Amino acid sequence: MLDICLLGTGGMMPLPYRWLTAMMARYNGQSILIDCGEGTQIALKEKGWSPKPVDVICFTHFHADHISGLPGMLLTMGNAERTEPLLLVGPKGLSRVVMSLRVIAPELPFAVDCMELTEAEHILHFDGFHIEAFKVNHNVPCYGYSIVIERTGKFQMDQALALGIDKRFWNRLQKGEEIDTGDRILTPEMVLGPPRRGLKVTYCTDTRPTEGIIKHAAGSDLFICEGMYGEPDKKAKAKENRHMTFYEAAELARRANVPRLWLTHYSPSLNRPEEYLPAVRKIFPAAETCKDGKTIELMFEDE
Repeated sequence: MLDICLLGTGGMMPLPYRWLTAMMARYNGQSILIDCGEGTQIALKEKGWSPKPVDVICFTHFHADHISGLPGMLLTMGNAERTEPLLLVGPKGLSRVVMSLRVIAPELPFAVDCMELTEAEHILHFDGFHIEAFKVNHNVPCYGYSIVIERTGKFQMDQALALGIDKRFWNRLQKGEEIDTGDRILTPEMVLGPPRRGLKVTYCTDTRPTEGIIKHAAGSDLFICEGMYGEPDKKAKAKENRHMTFYEAAELARRANVPRLWLTHYSPSLNRPEEYLPAVRKIFPAAETCKDGKTIELMFEDE
């Protein structure tokens, strides 16, 4: 199971009813935060989720509405008695930006490590999942992210017995480990069936539509995409500021053939995004306009 929560859905400035951009994913006791706008730690508190188990924070880019909440988040993690290292991921220049922000959060009981993205595409491997980072088209270096959980095939007990594999090796083989028994090499492929369908979530904000977004969103169970403007007459402004309209995001979702689209990162002037949903659904019927705290539990097919 993969839990996804949009902690904040606003762009540019926080509003009394809308926090700035942040999304959290939770899987198998691990948490991934993408973006950390001002007020993220409050939104997290409102949701009832803890900042302590956050393993990695990915930043799309370094505009304030996506990273200005970091110092407070770091201090909150420290106050929660966190001691494990924290990994930060973002475009080139991340170390310099984080160092500047940490002037007001200098003493922490845990290490902060920065990984800077320099290529158009990166794959970051973690325990049980990986994150795909891909460059998008904003007026500063900016990345989208896909969280991908792969699943191995089911353990074939009959096959393991037929091959005479000792039961003490079964668990290690299920986890993908190759084992040298001294007499022979045991591989997971000997006892596992074909790979099963996993889970995938793609997230991107602050960008014009690109073919790369379609490529990376394909196969996703959930596509979260910026919808800065819902008003039909704002397309020229979206192009000027390197943002997207609801309708452009819906077209990306249609072409990527995803099962659902969540719109987020609204302009402060967009008070009621849902008013534009009927027109958006003419392009992509499974589109939703989201509010802070919007959550979904994505389940594996056989659960």
